[in-house]
Amino acid sequence: MSVIISGIVPKSPADKAKIKKGDTLLTINQNRIDDVLDFRFYELESRLTLQLADKNGRLKTVKIKKDEFEDLGLLFETYLMDKQHSCKNKCIFCFVDQLPKNMRSSLYFKDDDSRLSFLFGNYITLTNITEHEIERIIKMHISPINVSVHTTNPELRVKMMANPRAREVMEILKRFADADISINCQLVLCPEINDGDELVRSLTDLKTLLPSLNSIALVPVGLTKHREGLFPLKPYTKEGARAVIETAEKFGNELLNEYGTRVVYPSDEFYLKAELPLPDFDFYEDFPQIENGVGLIRDFEKGADCSIEDIENLPSKQLSISFATGVDAAPIIKDALLKLENKLPSLNASVYAIQNDFFGHSITVAGLVTATDIIAQLKNKDLGAALVLPDVMLRHENDKFLDDLTVEDIETALNIPVYITASSGEGLVDTVLKIIEEKEAK
Repeated sequence: MSVIISGIVPKSPADKAKIKKGDTLLTINQNRIDDVLDFRFYELESRLTLQLADKNGRLKTVKIKKDEFEDLGLLFETYLMDKQHSCKNKCIFCFVDQLPKNMRSSLYFKDDDSRLSFLFGNYITLTNITEHEIERIIKMHISPINVSVHTTNPELRVKMMANPRAREVMEILKRFADADISINCQLVLCPEINDGDELVRSLTDLKTLLPSLNSIALVPVGLTKHREGLFPLKPYTKEGARAVIETAEKFGNELLNEYGTRVVYPSDEFYLKAELPLPDFDFYEDFPQIENGVGLIRDFEKGADCSIEDIENLPSKQLSISFATGVDAAPIIKDALLKLENKLPSLNASVYAIQNDFFGHSITVAGLVTATDIIAQLKNKDLGAALVLPDVMLRHENDKFLDDLTVEDIETALNIPVYITASSGEGLVDTVLKIIEEKEAK
């Protein structure tokens, strides 16, 4: 597939070579260019031979000398230089299928694109990956690859994902492991379906990918109240969560003794559901699965403690502020703020755990809290001088909540300034200090 050039960066190597907007890029150094991965990989060399076609289809060859790793200076209509690949599965636990109707259209798009795994850390299922893409990953040695495995039992994986290609996962993963591609896996666990003996089987199979296997995250299925007509699933009980942790820690301890790394990690949510204390900070090694909620709490606590310890200038004015977050995070935020209040006696901080009426009370994470629920549950509350919300509640543009309301909508409804904080211990402390600085200056 060829790619049309939508623009040229002024004074770039491409500009100096007189490449034109509207030209079609065909190859670089005789390697065909299909998308952003091809382009970014092959443009890094210092001597390039580009084959292009102009608007009339006439072929031309351009030779370019540039500094190694210097950008070529070509612009394309989309970042991927191609359409985003969508998911072809019908997973029994898919969260998108559990969304209510009439939300913004982008929320219903299911991506399953290997390029996004490398570029942004997205997890993919390998059910729509082509042989060309597999060979390209191996040839370019693009690493790590992040894979949603769920189970290594071929028949069960086909059943859970409603896709006959789901059975190929271990075959493809072994090819990556043999090529020394680092692999991160996640298993979304559903009670009595892919846990228990099936979880033991999956962990045993995945163990054969070592040393290329970097980490495995175990995550409990998330169930909203919008499951009409979907596969019947149950949430995890305390006992069920404890059984998962027992299996994971048994495998993790064995791998730690044998390979020097734990590899297998239950998400923080499993420990909360099991009503068990979280492991210590060192348990999570280099936190390879923090984006899956593995070690997030311990990392938050560590960051908050270090930032609080570094505070030197103590404010004099009394200040009351409020925080709103999900049910799971509320106790952790409270603990951090108590330490901060001990350091800053003039600070009075309140924390509100927002029950998720929008998706259902079984959804307890901060990232799925909507502005609608925040407004309804904080209306007429004494929120002090400011309300602080974590950035995970907003889409990546930091402008809208899942229900399409904005920060400004909350400020208007609650008549209070709203501050968005990074979802880390350092971010929380920095935001409080910023609010204090602004109020002290008035």
